[in-house]
Amino acid sequence: MEQTTIQNSAPQIFGDLVLLRHGQTLWSESGQYTGRTDIPLTETGREQARAAGERLRAMFPRGFEPRDIYTSDLRRAMTTAELAGFTEHEVTADLEEWDYGRAEGRTRSQLFDALGYDWNVWEHGPAVLDAALGGERIEVFPDGEEMHIINGPGERLEDAAARTRLVIERAMPALQAGRDVLCVAHAHILRILTTQWLGVEPTFGRNLKLDTAHISVLSLYKGDHVIQQWNCWIT
Repeated sequence: MEQTTIQNSAPQIFGDLVLLRHGQTLWSESGQYTGRTDIPLTETGREQARAAGERLRAMFPRGFEPRDIYTSDLRRAMTTAELAGFTEHEVTADLEEWDYGRAEGRTRSQLFDALGYDWNVWEHGPAVLDAALGGERIEVFPDGEEMHIINGPGERLEDAAARTRLVIERAMPALQAGRDVLCVAHAHILRILTTQWLGVEPTFGRNLKLDTAHISVLSLYKGDHVIQQWNCWIT
């Protein structure tokens, strides 16, 4: 948290924007693109979420006000927040994962086999994927739960970035008031959010690795929006 002096006024405390990726899922382990499919956490993911809560309380002993905690409306994010101890939070679709369209539920190797080239979501985007990969299907998980997978047209990177700017706008009054804000969501959307915090192109997100249940902190330093900590597990 930084003290900044604005014009000739007294120093102002600016809060931290804290990012937490959800815990492990079956698809985070298998490498399947996981956008809007409402997949649950694994038991390991649930344990990771509880541990993340302990780390966050150590890092931010003042805690977070419920109005300053935002989660995606997908259950892997909401469950992570709740198991981490943040049972009260604001749910927003603006933190949903990037919609991967026809890549949803597929691995990069499966897409290579289908397309004949090494498709990259950051470089090519979902829109270029063959319409033959579209449609809806069901995947049955080991516990018998059926996952409804929709392979639609997907979402432009620019549109995903616009959603994250709305989240930053919502968080800004609390940050300016010196309160820390927590966002619990997904790897790609949090990486995209970070690019918008920094004021750079959203494609820069491809250079920001973010693992399950890891914590990152965005802040202000000498008036600049910066990354204070990234992809932290051990504090």
